[in-house]
Amino acid sequence: MSNRQRLLFFLSAWLLVLMPFLFWWNTWFGRHLSDKDMAEYLHDDAKPRHIQHALVQLGERMARHDSSVSHWYPDVVRLSAHSVEEVRNTDAWVMGQDTSGAGFHDALRKMLNDPSLMVRGNAALSLVRFGDDSGRPQIVSLLQAATITSPGPGKVGDATSPGTAIRQGGLVARVDQDGKSTDVRSPITGRVRNVAVQIGQQVEAGAQIGIVDPATDQVWEALRALYLVGRAEDLPFITPYERELPEIPDHVRNQALETEKAIRQRDSGAQKQG
Repeated sequence: MSNRQRLLFFLSAWLLVLMPFLFWWNTWFGRHLSDKDMAEYLHDDAKPRHIQHALVQLGERMARHDSSVSHWYPDVVRLSAHSVEEVRNTDAWVMGQDTSGAGFHDALRKMLNDPSLMVRGNAALSLVRFGDDSGRPQIVSLLQAATITSPGPGKVGDATSPGTAIRQGGLVARVDQDGKSTDVRSPITGRVRNVAVQIGQQVEAGAQIGIVDPATDQVWEALRALYLVGRAEDLPFITPYERELPEIPDHVRNQALETEKAIRQRDSGAQKQG
């Protein structure tokens, strides 16, 4: 091997290592941002992940009671109406880190009407920190599986398999009609419970494609919130998580039991007072 070939070989190997690192470095939300970076990222509408990056670090500083970040609070309120769902979702979580934030409470209440299930859920969870249970129905919905339906008629060109772990926005199926493909995506992170269609099958608009069970973290956070604000009418959605099944982790099962207990105690106390 000549010196030139050897140099090209090592250069190629170096690039193979460097490129994934640079991609990870530029997308990792844990990378420290200076105050200058923070200000720029919060207004970088061309790169929503930059906004998310800034919001995540802002939320972490808020959780540490860093009062120096309060001058960015108007931006946090502004981003509650951002066009990108992932930004609004992160923003709803951030506003729950400081219940003294001006405008946070009102912004979160408006987000209960967001078109995204996850944004509504995160807003409802953050509102609990404000002592506000107005988002309780949205919290209960976080315990429920998502039914995925076809947005229009067509032939199933692709479909995932039952048991597949899936991220929010992940592809569940693809429906083809008149040479055009429409992706059918999951509104939540979780696991595909079942798929009701087969590749090549003709479906109508609104036909069930499959069911996705919510992710463990989502269920656990909802159960923790309902421990504080849940009502007796929510118990049918809580008790299924008390079952000793492989797919229900112990910490989720224990939280479901504690949540039911807290709700029954509140209900009993209210009846005695009445």
